[in-house]
Amino acid sequence: MPGLRVVPETVPCESNIQEQIEAGISAAIDEIITALTKPLTAEEKSPKPMKAERPARIIFKGNLEEVNRFFYQRGWTDGLPIIPPTEEAVAEMLTGTDLPAEHVVTKIIPRMGKATVEKIAINAVMAGALPTYMPVLITAAQAVMDPKTRFDTFEVSTGSWAPFWIINGPIRNDIRVNCGSGALSPGDMANAAIGRAMSLIIKNIGGARKAVEDMGVLGNPGKYTLVIGEYEEESPWEPLHVERGFKKEDSTLTVFFPNTFFQSIPGTTDANGILNALVNLRGGGMASYLLIPSHAKTLFSEGWTKRKVKEYIAEHLIPPSLSSAPPPSGQRTPLQQAPPSMKPDPDSMIIVVAGGPGAFMGVLTSAGGRGMGGFGNDFVTKNIELPKNWGKLVAKYKNIAPTYARY
Repeated sequence: MPGLRVVPETVPCESNIQEQIEAGISAAIDEIITALTKPLTAEEKSPKPMKAERPARIIFKGNLEEVNRFFYQRGWTDGLPIIPPTEEAVAEMLTGTDLPAEHVVTKIIPRMGKATVEKIAINAVMAGALPTYMPVLITAAQAVMDPKTRFDTFEVSTGSWAPFWIINGPIRNDIRVNCGSGALSPGDMANAAIGRAMSLIIKNIGGARKAVEDMGVLGNPGKYTLVIGEYEEESPWEPLHVERGFKKEDSTLTVFFPNTFFQSIPGTTDANGILNALVNLRGGGMASYLLIPSHAKTLFSEGWTKRKVKEYIAEHLIPPSLSSAPPPSGQRTPLQQAPPSMKPDPDSMIIVVAGGPGAFMGVLTSAGGRGMGGFGNDFVTKNIELPKNWGKLVAKYKNIAPTYARY
Protein backbone atom coordinates (compact mmCIF):
# COMPACT_ATOMS: atom_id res chain seq x y z
CA MET A 1 0.00 0.00 0.00
CA PRO A 2 1.19 3.56 -0.63
CA GLY A 3 2.51 5.39 2.40
CA LEU A 4 0.15 7.58 4.42
CA ARG A 5 0.90 11.21 5.09
CA VAL A 6 0.07 12.33 8.62
CA VAL A 7 -0.54 15.95 9.59
CA PRO A 8 -0.58 16.67 13.34
CA GLU A 9 -3.20 19.08 14.66
CA THR A 10 -3.90 20.83 17.96
CA VAL A 11 -7.68 20.56 18.47
CA PRO A 12 -8.32 18.90 21.87
CA CYS A 13 -9.77 15.41 21.49
CA GLU A 14 -13.58 15.47 21.15
CA SER A 15 -13.72 19.25 21.60
CA ASN A 16 -16.89 21.10 20.63
CA ILE A 17 -15.59 24.60 21.44
CA GLN A 18 -15.82 26.51 18.17
CA GLU A 19 -12.82 28.77 18.81
CA GLN A 20 -10.53 25.79 19.55
CA ILE A 21 -11.71 23.96 16.43
CA GLU A 22 -11.26 26.95 14.13
CA ALA A 23 -7.81 27.75 15.52
CA GLY A 24 -6.70 24.15 15.04
CA ILE A 25 -8.01 24.02 11.47
CA SER A 26 -6.36 27.31 10.57
CA ALA A 27 -3.02 26.11 11.91
CA ALA A 28 -3.13 22.81 10.01
CA ILE A 29 -4.95 23.60 6.75
CA ASP A 30 -1.91 24.58 4.70
CA GLU A 31 -0.09 21.37 5.64
CA ILE A 32 -3.23 19.35 4.86
CA ILE A 33 -3.49 20.90 1.38
CA THR A 34 0.20 20.26 0.73
CA ALA A 35 -0.06 16.66 1.89
CA LEU A 36 -3.06 16.09 -0.39
CA THR A 37 -1.59 17.71 -3.49
CA LYS A 38 2.19 17.18 -3.43
CA PRO A 39 3.19 14.23 -5.67
CA LEU A 40 4.15 11.03 -3.88
CA THR A 41 7.82 10.23 -3.59
CA ALA A 42 9.14 6.92 -4.91
CA GLU A 43 9.33 5.57 -1.35
CA GLU A 44 5.74 6.66 -0.64
CA LYS A 45 4.48 5.02 -3.85
CA SER A 46 6.13 1.71 -3.05
CA PRO A 47 7.30 1.38 0.55
CA LYS A 48 9.76 -1.39 1.25
CA PRO A 49 8.01 -4.21 3.12
CA MET A 50 9.16 -4.87 6.64
CA LYS A 51 11.10 -8.09 6.95
CA ALA A 52 9.22 -10.48 9.22
CA GLU A 53 11.42 -12.44 11.58
CA ARG A 54 10.29 -15.67 13.14
CA PRO A 55 10.75 -15.24 16.90
CA ALA A 56 12.70 -17.82 18.85
CA ARG A 57 10.57 -20.25 20.85
CA ILE A 58 12.61 -19.63 24.01
CA ILE A 59 12.72 -15.86 24.39
CA PHE A 60 14.54 -15.47 27.70
CA LYS A 61 16.31 -17.39 30.47
CA GLY A 62 16.71 -16.07 34.00
CA ASN A 63 15.33 -16.12 37.52
CA LEU A 64 11.81 -15.05 38.46
CA GLU A 65 12.71 -11.41 39.00
CA GLU A 66 14.66 -11.19 35.75
CA VAL A 67 11.89 -12.83 33.73
CA ASN A 68 9.29 -10.44 35.16
CA ARG A 69 11.41 -7.38 34.37
CA PHE A 70 12.10 -8.68 30.85
CA PHE A 71 8.38 -9.21 30.18
CA TYR A 72 7.36 -5.90 31.74
CA GLN A 73 9.93 -3.88 29.78
CA ARG A 74 8.54 -5.31 26.56
CA GLY A 75 4.96 -4.44 27.44
CA TRP A 76 3.80 -8.05 27.82
CA THR A 77 2.35 -7.79 31.34
CA ASP A 78 -0.48 -5.87 33.01
CA GLY A 79 1.92 -4.28 35.48
CA LEU A 80 1.62 -7.08 38.02
CA PRO A 81 4.08 -9.97 38.36
CA ILE A 82 3.48 -12.91 36.05
CA ILE A 83 4.16 -16.64 36.21
CA PRO A 84 6.89 -17.44 33.65
CA PRO A 85 5.34 -19.41 30.74
CA THR A 86 7.89 -22.22 30.62
CA GLU A 87 7.60 -25.19 28.26
CA GLU A 88 6.52 -27.36 31.19
CA ALA A 89 3.91 -24.90 32.52
CA VAL A 90 2.39 -24.37 29.06
CA ALA A 91 2.27 -28.11 28.43
CA GLU A 92 0.36 -28.58 31.69
CA MET A 93 -2.05 -25.78 30.75
CA LEU A 94 -2.73 -27.49 27.41
CA THR A 95 -4.10 -30.54 29.26
CA GLY A 96 -7.20 -28.40 29.80
CA THR A 97 -8.36 -28.80 26.19
CA ASP A 98 -8.62 -31.47 23.49
CA LEU A 99 -7.77 -28.92 20.78
CA PRO A 100 -4.28 -29.07 19.22
CA ALA A 101 -1.82 -26.36 20.28
CA GLU A 102 -1.63 -24.86 16.79
CA HIS A 103 -5.41 -24.61 16.34
CA VAL A 104 -6.48 -21.00 15.68
CA VAL A 105 -9.44 -20.24 17.94
CA THR A 106 -9.99 -16.75 16.49
CA LYS A 107 -8.17 -13.62 15.37
CA ILE A 108 -8.26 -10.78 17.89
CA ILE A 109 -8.44 -7.10 17.03
CA PRO A 110 -7.05 -4.55 16.65
CA ARG A 111 -4.01 -6.21 15.05
CA MET A 112 -5.83 -9.44 14.13
CA GLY A 113 -3.41 -11.59 16.10
CA LYS A 114 -3.93 -15.33 15.73
CA ALA A 115 -5.21 -16.67 19.04
CA THR A 116 -3.89 -20.21 18.83
CA VAL A 117 -4.64 -22.60 21.66
CA GLU A 118 -0.98 -22.47 22.68
CA LYS A 119 -0.91 -18.65 22.79
CA ILE A 120 -4.04 -18.69 24.94
CA ALA A 121 -2.31 -21.22 27.21
CA ILE A 122 0.83 -19.06 27.44
CA ASN A 123 -1.17 -16.05 28.63
CA ALA A 124 -3.19 -18.26 30.97
CA VAL A 125 0.04 -19.42 32.63
CA MET A 126 1.21 -15.81 32.96
CA ALA A 127 -2.08 -14.91 34.68
CA GLY A 128 -1.77 -17.74 37.22
CA ALA A 129 -4.65 -19.78 35.78
CA LEU A 130 -5.28 -23.51 36.21
CA PRO A 131 -5.70 -25.92 33.26
CA THR A 132 -9.39 -26.24 34.21
CA TYR A 133 -9.86 -22.62 33.13
CA MET A 134 -8.81 -23.33 29.53
CA PRO A 135 -12.32 -24.22 28.27
CA VAL A 136 -13.58 -20.89 29.65
CA LEU A 137 -10.70 -18.92 28.09
CA ILE A 138 -11.14 -20.54 24.67
CA THR A 139 -14.86 -19.73 24.78
CA ALA A 140 -14.11 -16.18 25.98
CA ALA A 141 -11.76 -15.56 23.05
CA GLN A 142 -14.53 -16.65 20.68
CA ALA A 143 -17.19 -14.63 22.49
CA VAL A 144 -15.24 -11.38 22.59
CA MET A 145 -14.86 -11.45 18.80
CA ASP A 146 -18.58 -11.97 18.18
CA PRO A 147 -19.63 -8.82 16.26
CA LYS A 148 -22.58 -8.31 18.62
CA THR A 149 -20.24 -7.35 21.48
CA ARG A 150 -18.98 -4.34 19.47
CA PHE A 151 -15.55 -5.10 20.88
CA ASP A 152 -14.27 -3.47 17.68
CA THR A 153 -15.43 -0.13 19.12
CA PHE A 154 -15.08 -0.60 22.86
CA GLU A 155 -11.54 -1.97 22.88
CA VAL A 156 -10.04 1.08 21.16
CA SER A 157 -12.48 3.72 22.46
CA THR A 158 -11.72 6.65 24.75
CA GLY A 159 -14.56 5.38 26.97
CA SER A 160 -12.59 2.75 28.92
CA TRP A 161 -14.97 -0.19 28.51
CA ALA A 162 -14.09 -3.48 30.22
CA PRO A 163 -15.42 -6.97 29.45
CA PHE A 164 -17.75 -8.35 32.12
CA TRP A 165 -17.74 -12.15 32.16
CA ILE A 166 -20.68 -14.08 33.68
CA ILE A 167 -20.32 -17.84 34.16
CA ASN A 168 -23.29 -20.17 34.43
CA GLY A 169 -23.85 -23.89 34.77
CA PRO A 170 -22.01 -26.75 36.50
CA ILE A 171 -18.54 -25.45 35.60
CA ARG A 172 -18.94 -22.73 38.25
CA ASN A 173 -18.63 -25.31 40.99
CA ASP A 174 -16.10 -27.46 39.13
CA ILE A 175 -13.57 -24.61 39.01
CA ARG A 176 -14.71 -22.74 42.14
CA VAL A 177 -16.02 -19.52 40.60
CA ASN A 178 -17.20 -17.25 43.43
CA CYS A 179 -20.89 -16.41 43.10
CA GLY A 180 -21.50 -15.26 46.69
CA SER A 181 -20.03 -12.74 49.12
CA GLY A 182 -17.35 -10.56 47.55
CA ALA A 183 -17.65 -12.23 44.15
CA LEU A 184 -16.13 -9.19 42.44
CA SER A 185 -13.41 -8.74 45.07
CA PRO A 186 -9.88 -10.21 45.01
CA GLY A 187 -9.27 -13.57 46.62
CA ASP A 188 -10.73 -16.23 44.30
CA MET A 189 -8.37 -17.73 41.75
CA ALA A 190 -10.97 -18.51 39.10
CA ASN A 191 -12.57 -15.05 39.17
CA ALA A 192 -9.19 -13.33 39.28
CA ALA A 193 -7.17 -15.42 36.83
CA ILE A 194 -9.82 -15.90 34.14
CA GLY A 195 -10.38 -12.16 33.76
CA ARG A 196 -6.68 -11.41 34.03
CA ALA A 197 -5.80 -14.04 31.43
CA MET A 198 -8.31 -12.54 29.02
CA SER A 199 -6.88 -9.07 29.55
CA LEU A 200 -3.42 -10.43 28.69
CA ILE A 201 -4.79 -12.33 25.68
CA ILE A 202 -6.44 -9.17 24.37
CA LYS A 203 -3.28 -7.15 24.99
CA ASN A 204 -0.62 -9.58 23.85
CA ILE A 205 -2.39 -11.44 21.03
CA GLY A 206 -4.78 -8.71 19.91
CA GLY A 207 -2.22 -5.96 20.36
CA ALA A 208 -4.40 -3.50 22.28
CA ARG A 209 -1.73 -1.36 23.91
CA LYS A 210 -2.56 1.45 26.33
CA ALA A 211 -2.48 4.91 24.70
CA VAL A 212 -1.59 3.35 21.34
CA GLU A 213 -4.65 1.31 20.31
CA ASP A 214 -6.57 1.32 23.61
CA MET A 215 -7.36 5.02 23.98
CA GLY A 216 -9.30 4.90 27.25
CA VAL A 217 -9.05 8.37 28.82
CA LEU A 218 -9.19 7.29 32.47
CA GLY A 219 -8.87 3.54 32.07
CA ASN A 220 -10.90 0.97 33.97
CA PRO A 221 -9.89 -1.32 36.89
CA GLY A 222 -12.29 -3.88 35.44
CA LYS A 223 -9.73 -4.54 32.72
CA TYR A 224 -7.63 -6.40 35.28
CA THR A 225 -10.49 -8.82 35.89
CA LEU A 226 -14.30 -8.61 36.01
CA VAL A 227 -15.67 -12.12 36.43
CA ILE A 228 -18.67 -13.42 38.36
CA GLY A 229 -20.73 -16.58 38.55
CA GLU A 230 -24.49 -16.57 38.99
CA TYR A 231 -25.56 -18.00 42.34
CA GLU A 232 -28.00 -20.41 40.73
CA GLU A 233 -28.49 -22.52 43.85
CA GLU A 234 -29.81 -19.49 45.78
CA SER A 235 -31.85 -17.94 42.98
CA PRO A 236 -35.63 -18.43 42.82
CA TRP A 237 -35.59 -17.75 39.07
CA GLU A 238 -34.22 -19.60 36.09
CA PRO A 239 -30.51 -18.84 35.62
CA LEU A 240 -29.27 -16.45 32.97
CA HIS A 241 -28.14 -19.11 30.50
CA VAL A 242 -31.51 -20.89 30.61
CA GLU A 243 -33.21 -17.54 30.09
CA ARG A 244 -31.00 -17.14 27.01
CA GLY A 245 -31.94 -20.48 25.48
CA PHE A 246 -29.46 -22.96 26.94
CA LYS A 247 -30.11 -26.05 29.05
CA LYS A 248 -29.62 -25.91 32.82
CA GLU A 249 -26.90 -28.57 32.60
CA ASP A 250 -24.96 -26.53 30.01
CA SER A 251 -21.98 -24.46 31.12
CA THR A 252 -21.91 -21.04 29.46
CA LEU A 253 -20.10 -17.74 29.36
CA THR A 254 -21.87 -14.40 28.83
CA VAL A 255 -20.01 -11.17 28.04
CA PHE A 256 -20.77 -7.53 27.44
CA PHE A 257 -18.77 -4.31 27.80
CA PRO A 258 -19.76 -1.94 30.63
CA ASN A 259 -17.72 1.07 31.69
CA THR A 260 -19.53 2.00 34.90
CA PHE A 261 -20.40 0.15 38.10
CA PHE A 262 -22.77 1.45 40.80
CA GLN A 263 -23.84 0.02 44.15
CA SER A 264 -26.73 1.11 46.34
CA ILE A 265 -29.21 -0.17 48.91
CA PRO A 266 -33.01 0.02 48.89
CA GLY A 267 -34.85 2.33 51.26
CA THR A 268 -37.01 -0.63 52.28
CA THR A 269 -36.48 -4.32 51.62
CA ASP A 270 -39.98 -5.11 50.38
CA ALA A 271 -40.60 -5.54 46.65
CA ASN A 272 -41.52 -1.87 46.17
CA GLY A 273 -38.35 -0.65 47.85
CA ILE A 274 -36.16 -3.04 45.87
CA LEU A 275 -37.76 -2.10 42.54
CA ASN A 276 -37.47 1.62 43.17
CA ALA A 277 -33.83 1.21 44.19
CA LEU A 278 -33.14 -0.65 40.93
CA VAL A 279 -34.66 2.22 38.99
CA ASN A 280 -32.61 4.74 40.94
CA LEU A 281 -29.40 2.93 39.99
CA ARG A 282 -29.86 4.66 36.61
CA GLY A 283 -28.87 1.68 34.47
CA GLY A 284 -29.38 3.34 31.07
CA GLY A 285 -28.40 1.67 27.82
CA MET A 286 -27.32 -1.93 28.33
CA ALA A 287 -27.25 -3.01 31.94
CA SER A 288 -26.51 -6.02 34.09
CA TYR A 289 -28.31 -5.75 37.44
CA LEU A 290 -26.74 -7.72 40.29
CA LEU A 291 -29.37 -8.81 42.81
CA ILE A 292 -28.47 -10.59 46.02
CA PRO A 293 -30.43 -13.81 46.69
CA SER A 294 -32.56 -12.34 49.48
CA HIS A 295 -33.78 -9.50 47.25
CA ALA A 296 -34.50 -11.94 44.43
CA LYS A 297 -36.49 -14.19 46.77
CA THR A 298 -38.52 -11.24 48.06
CA LEU A 299 -39.45 -10.19 44.52
CA PHE A 300 -40.25 -13.77 43.55
CA SER A 301 -42.49 -14.24 46.60
CA GLU A 302 -44.55 -11.23 45.52
CA GLY A 303 -45.00 -12.53 41.97
CA TRP A 304 -42.20 -10.73 40.18
CA THR A 305 -40.45 -12.60 37.37
CA LYS A 306 -37.17 -11.42 35.87
CA ARG A 307 -39.09 -10.19 32.84
CA LYS A 308 -41.53 -8.18 34.93
CA VAL A 309 -38.67 -6.60 36.89
CA LYS A 310 -36.94 -5.53 33.67
CA GLU A 311 -40.19 -4.15 32.25
CA TYR A 312 -40.73 -2.14 35.44
CA ILE A 313 -37.23 -0.67 35.22
CA ALA A 314 -37.71 0.18 31.54
CA GLU A 315 -41.02 1.88 32.27
CA HIS A 316 -39.75 4.05 35.11
CA LEU A 317 -36.10 4.62 34.23
CA ILE A 318 -35.10 8.25 33.80
CA PRO A 319 -32.51 8.51 31.00
CA PRO A 320 -29.23 10.05 32.20
CA SER A 321 -29.77 13.13 30.07
CA LEU A 322 -32.99 13.86 31.99
CA SER A 323 -31.80 13.04 35.47
CA SER A 324 -29.50 14.45 38.09
CA ALA A 325 -26.83 12.51 39.94
CA PRO A 326 -27.96 9.34 41.76
CA PRO A 327 -29.46 10.05 45.21
CA PRO A 328 -27.50 9.27 48.37
CA SER A 329 -27.50 5.61 49.33
CA GLY A 330 -30.79 4.51 50.84
CA GLN A 331 -32.79 7.57 49.76
CA ARG A 332 -35.63 7.46 47.28
CA THR A 333 -36.68 10.01 44.69
CA PRO A 334 -40.09 10.35 43.05
CA LEU A 335 -40.28 8.15 39.96
CA GLN A 336 -40.80 9.85 36.63
CA GLN A 337 -41.61 8.29 33.29
CA ALA A 338 -39.30 8.72 30.32
CA PRO A 339 -40.62 9.63 26.86
CA PRO A 340 -41.39 6.46 24.86
CA SER A 341 -38.61 7.22 22.35
CA MET A 342 -35.99 7.17 25.15
CA LYS A 343 -37.14 4.10 27.04
CA PRO A 344 -34.75 1.16 27.05
CA ASP A 345 -35.89 -2.21 25.81
CA PRO A 346 -36.12 -4.81 28.62
CA ASP A 347 -34.00 -7.07 26.40
CA SER A 348 -31.13 -4.61 26.86
CA MET A 349 -31.00 -5.67 30.51
CA ILE A 350 -30.02 -8.85 32.30
CA ILE A 351 -30.52 -9.76 35.95
CA VAL A 352 -27.85 -11.86 37.63
CA VAL A 353 -28.41 -13.25 41.13
CA ALA A 354 -25.09 -13.07 43.00
CA GLY A 355 -23.56 -11.85 46.24
CA GLY A 356 -23.90 -12.63 49.92
CA PRO A 357 -25.92 -11.50 52.93
CA GLY A 358 -26.63 -7.77 53.17
CA ALA A 359 -28.74 -5.21 51.36
CA PHE A 360 -26.55 -3.89 48.55
CA MET A 361 -27.37 -4.25 44.88
CA GLY A 362 -25.31 -3.26 41.86
CA VAL A 363 -25.47 -2.46 38.18
CA LEU A 364 -22.90 -2.46 35.40
CA THR A 365 -23.89 -0.27 32.48
CA SER A 366 -22.83 0.21 28.90
CA ALA A 367 -23.70 2.50 26.02
CA GLY A 368 -26.15 1.30 23.41
CA GLY A 369 -28.86 -1.28 23.79
CA ARG A 370 -32.20 -1.51 22.08
CA GLY A 371 -34.37 1.57 22.31
CA MET A 372 -31.51 3.81 23.48
CA GLY A 373 -29.49 4.28 20.29
CA GLY A 374 -25.77 3.64 20.52
CA PHE A 375 -23.65 0.97 18.90
CA GLY A 376 -25.99 -1.91 18.11
CA ASN A 377 -24.26 -4.00 20.76
CA ASP A 378 -25.77 -6.92 22.65
CA PHE A 379 -25.04 -9.58 25.24
CA VAL A 380 -23.26 -12.64 23.86
CA THR A 381 -23.63 -16.06 25.48
CA LYS A 382 -21.68 -19.11 24.33
CA ASN A 383 -21.57 -22.74 25.39
CA ILE A 384 -18.34 -23.89 27.05
CA GLU A 385 -17.02 -27.09 25.45
CA LEU A 386 -15.34 -29.38 27.97
CA PRO A 387 -12.52 -31.83 27.17
CA LYS A 388 -13.04 -35.59 27.36
CA ASN A 389 -10.89 -35.88 30.50
CA TRP A 390 -12.87 -33.22 32.35
CA GLY A 391 -13.75 -35.34 35.37
CA LYS A 392 -10.12 -36.32 36.01
CA LEU A 393 -8.95 -32.76 35.38
CA VAL A 394 -11.43 -31.34 37.90
CA ALA A 395 -10.45 -33.93 40.49
CA LYS A 396 -6.75 -33.08 40.03
CA TYR A 397 -7.17 -29.36 40.75
CA LYS A 398 -10.36 -29.30 42.86
CA ASN A 399 -8.60 -28.90 46.20
CA ILE A 400 -6.67 -25.81 45.22
CA ALA A 401 -8.60 -23.35 47.35
CA PRO A 402 -7.82 -20.86 50.16
CA THR A 403 -8.23 -22.02 53.75
CA TYR A 404 -8.50 -19.11 56.15
CA ALA A 405 -7.50 -19.24 59.80
CA ARG A 406 -10.52 -19.23 62.13
CA TYR A 407 -10.60 -17.10 65.28
